[in-house]
Amino acid sequence: MRSIRILTLALVPVLAAAPAFAQDASSTAADKRFAVVGGIAHIEPSDPGNNLKVDGGPAPTLSASWYATENFAVELWGAADKFDHRVRDKDLGKLGTVEQQPIALSGQWHFGQAGQTFRPFVGLGYYESNFSDEEVAGLGGVVGLETAKGAIGTVGVDMNINETWFARTDVRYMHSRPEVRIDGAGTGQELKLDPWTVGVGIGARF
Repeated sequence: MRSIRILTLALVPVLAAAPAFAQDASSTAADKRFAVVGGIAHIEPSDPGNNLKVDGGPAPTLSASWYATENFAVELWGAADKFDHRVRDKDLGKLGTVEQQPIALSGQWHFGQAGQTFRPFVGLGYYESNFSDEEVAGLGGVVGLETAKGAIGTVGVDMNINETWFARTDVRYMHSRPEVRIDGAGTGQELKLDPWTVGVGIGARF
């Protein structure tokens, strides 16, 4: 919940300013310095080893960007709800479930000019992902995961519909190695998740 509160509070100033920016219908895409995107993403963790498999799943996402220049932007991105994961043993079957909710701050480089139809971009930043509702059996106690944090990389492309609206698709990679905790105590064992997300969304510039 803390992550979504932070994300929501961060989006409030941009959304509040949107009507004022939208009134300037004569501005071009290059003149607009703010963008918001709502969409959905599917997350897929890597195989953590030890005969474990963590299944992926979808969640809605939100992002807000400020363009310092026509090409360089700072983006705040996060899941608007939690990603649900089913934890399985490849031999024993389902062991339980866990949820996570990432939030990230990245710098992005958008290639080409703001008004061109297809505009690819790349990004690099820092993220944190909070795990909750861990219900995993067979590990000798109550299982928990420390907050994952580290680098996040993004590759995507925007397709401009007009001067304001655009469609987006992106792929993100998070370096995720949270420590496993049993009954609240650290075990020193990290769970290699390193998830990828594939997302689509609709955005607007102001």
